[in-house]
Amino acid sequence: YTIQPYSPAAGTGLSSHELNQPGCYRDVKDLTVVGQFKIKNPKPEMAEWGTPYFLAWTTTPWTLPSNTALCVGPKIDYVAVQTYNPYTSEKITVVLAKALLYTHFNKKAEGMALEDYKPGDKLVPFKVVGEYKGPDLVGMEYEQLFPWVKPVELDEDGNWRDASAKAFRVIPGDYVTVEDGTGIVHIAPTFGADDAFVAKAAGIPSLFMINKKGETRPMVDLTGKFYLLDELDEKFVAECVNTDIYKEYQGRWVKNAYDPAFTVDGKYDEKAAQAAESLDVYICMKMKQANQAFKMEKHVHNYPHCWRTDKPVLYYPLDSWFIRSTACKERMMELNKTINWKPESTGTGRFGKWLENLNDWNLSRSRYWGTPLPIWRDEDGAEICIGSVEELYNEIEKSVEAGFMTENPYKKLGFVPGKYTKENYNKIDLHRPYVDDIILVSPAGKPMKREADLIDVWFDSGSMPYAQLHYPFENKELIDSGSYYPADFIAEGVDQTRGWFFTLHAIATMVFDSVAYKNVISNGLVLDKNGNKMSKRLGNAVDPFSTIEKFGSDPLRWYMITNSAPWDNLKFDTEGV
Repeated sequence: YTIQPYSPAAGTGLSSHELNQPGCYRDVKDLTVVGQFKIKNPKPEMAEWGTPYFLAWTTTPWTLPSNTALCVGPKIDYVAVQTYNPYTSEKITVVLAKALLYTHFNKKAEGMALEDYKPGDKLVPFKVVGEYKGPDLVGMEYEQLFPWVKPVELDEDGNWRDASAKAFRVIPGDYVTVEDGTGIVHIAPTFGADDAFVAKAAGIPSLFMINKKGETRPMVDLTGKFYLLDELDEKFVAECVNTDIYKEYQGRWVKNAYDPAFTVDGKYDEKAAQAAESLDVYICMKMKQANQAFKMEKHVHNYPHCWRTDKPVLYYPLDSWFIRSTACKERMMELNKTINWKPESTGTGRFGKWLENLNDWNLSRSRYWGTPLPIWRDEDGAEICIGSVEELYNEIEKSVEAGFMTENPYKKLGFVPGKYTKENYNKIDLHRPYVDDIILVSPAGKPMKREADLIDVWFDSGSMPYAQLHYPFENKELIDSGSYYPADFIAEGVDQTRGWFFTLHAIATMVFDSVAYKNVISNGLVLDKNGNKMSKRLGNAVDPFSTIEKFGSDPLRWYMITNSAPWDNLKFDTEGV
């Protein structure tokens, strides 16, 4: 598995180019918390005043129960500070980045006598008693913040065992910064790609649940809520779950947007969801009471949302099929330089930078409607990727001979391979659920079942130039001769820079070592009069047909072509027409 963006509302993983559609990243205001992680083996100066803690900040408090490590920067300076918890007034010594000291402590209180502090005083005194480099802290251990579930690891036979002894320690990570937070990063390997990477490198286990099928699953299920106890393996629950604590949180939605109570008659009530108390707020209040929170505050941050549902995504461990597009990254960049972009800045800037930072393409989708992934596997992992209906037809014949299928459903329906007529193809359906009933046979004589996922719909869009001609089975000469492809000119909105423009370019490079288009105009968007993207959901969309009916088509055209260049955004105001 890998950690990927996942939409609980849509029930599927998302590719990086889907996540980078305009409007997917939005500024949201969430309650954040600086958590106190109790140090088990403090250095002497850390143990002289109250209880010693590492401080780590998170914008997603719901991930804290899945924490298994803390990460420090190898080149960052850290300090130990004697002070009081601002909520409980308990004596504490905390460790955080030196550069962020005055972010969390009022400079006016520096040097004040610790003994003079009284609960409720506005200024909380503090005193720096130790300085360290990141590597000085690596290996130090701390107590699990939320001891709901013990982390486990699997052996080669798939058996699990308690891995607590390998978790809850400080590890190094080059990506740690002092731009915000505390300079110490909370690591939940099941909910972050960077977290998973540094944790794996340091031998830190992930915090997984074991379900009744014996499968490892993160603490949050695919619908966006904490697993119910009765969905978990009984032995795992008995040995690794503190049911007295966890039962209060089982079934809780990690974000209100996923709770069906806020979607009535298919319509999501975003205002009601935002007004209701979230799990993050509930957890933070519990932390505050338990002397586990050093600082809580509302924070505006940029968070990704699903382009289909407008609801937030999670970063989630998923088994997926990828196209290794990074293998052709350099060639994509070279070919992009030969395309005539209008405006040029889109080709060199937004599109060019996207190619420079290209990720592998997450191809599979956990959906029902769409193009099925044409891959069959047996229980040993042997695979076959079907490249045509004729190949599938012939593989079914082998399966019938092997006794895994009683008959060839395509033959029964009178389908003739190689006959490319509408009448012939209307006899069969290559989609779910029918394709899921097809069992093939592996070279070793074992049954092969289709991988349940579909193909990313954006792959369909990128294949359009040749798919519409049924290439390579028909019209092969039109594509191979270059008379029909690549396109001389295409145009689409700037929002397709990381959508259709990219998928066309990526597939053309990987399959044909060619550009898909020679000239492209990246149209600007028609925005509302305030410069916001028009949306039915926001109620700011202008109906073009009623506008034409009111003003006439020519005045509307004239208004649009005289107010902006084709590649610039237009703030549309009916008063201007």
